Amino acid sequence: MFLVGGALLHAGTTGLYLRYVKAGLQPLLLAAGAVLIVAAAATFWYELRRARAARRHPGGEAHDRHGGHAGGHGHAHREPRISWLLVLPLFALILVAPPALGSYSAVRSGTALQQPLAYPPLPSGDPVRLGLVDYAGRAAYGHGRSLGGRKVEINGFVALDHTGTPYLVRMALNCCAADAQPVKIGLTGKLPPVLEPDSWLDVTGTYTPKRAEDPVNGGIIPYLDVIQAKPVAAPGDPYDESWNS
Repeated sequence: MFLVGGALLHAGTTGLYLRYVKAGLQPLLLAAGAVLIVAAAATFWYELRRARAARRHPGGEAHDRHGGHAGGHGHAHREPRISWLLVLPLFALILVAPPALGSYSAVRSGTALQQPLAYPPLPSGDPVRLGLVDYAGRAAYGHGRSLGGRKVEINGFVALDHTGTPYLVRMALNCCAADAQPVKIGLTGKLPPVLEPDSWLDVTGTYTPKRAEDPVNGGIIPYLDVIQAKPVAAPGDPYDESWNS
């Protein structure tokens, strides 16, 4: 319990938790880690107190453990040493950060794009910075009307389907990485000569009415007419949580 709690606190304070759950769950993760550590300390104190009592009253301890008189010869049954192997996954959690879901999952899953409930006014600036899911919803279901013909900047990773068609993708999630699904936009226009799957791009472009059907689930894949694309480092939080908000 102590090690699990420590692993949760480590993940929650270092940003490692973003590989597993959405950012909004950080307070609950930290609280859960603290509760487990306190529970482990209380359990240790209880076991230590019971061991001291057993040394003072060995016959009574044998009676308590075996549900009857043991003639003063009872002894505690210790857990098998092999049970310590259960801590190995915890060390793996602390020492090895799993990669975020990427292009391999994206091209094998259908787009999770959903129709937005509303189209809030765009922020100021030109080009305007938009989340990939926000742009995809405005382009696919609002037919670009809420974009007002403005240039947009979008960040995501590259995925190539079996035909070589390039997509810019963000994995959207409700709760945790286990339910992550891709939202894809197609890229057309001034593309880099070489596109590497899982590389991250910061793309500037404008709305285009071009769209495609996702070959996996038939969902809408809107397109972006690229003006400029430059490689960037992967963000600290690679997942997009705005798709169901």
